[in-house]
Amino acid sequence: MSGSTSKTTTDHDEIRRWVEEHDGKPATVKATEEGGEPGVLRIDFPGGDSDRLERISWEDFFAKFEEEGLALLYQEQKADGSDSTFAKFVSRS
Repeated sequence: MSGSTSKTTTDHDEIRRWVEEHDGKPATVKATEEGGEPGVLRIDFPGGDSDRLERISWEDFFAKFEEEGLALLYQEQKADGSDSTFAKFVSRS
């Protein structure tokens, strides 16, 4: 049996590739925006909590990502070897 595999990255191309391979879209949590800036970042995956999310452009997403000093921790496979959409934002420091 395979173990789960996860990675942490700050590479915009790698993040975008992984998100799009899983049919995800860049998003922010509704009502967390301030002064026209995106609020709390999330990835909107099919079947997720889309009612609470507002999709944003990749440009806005990565601007906020850099401003907040974030990295993306994501799981490529579950322990059983199946595909995973687990991801969370973590601090780079």
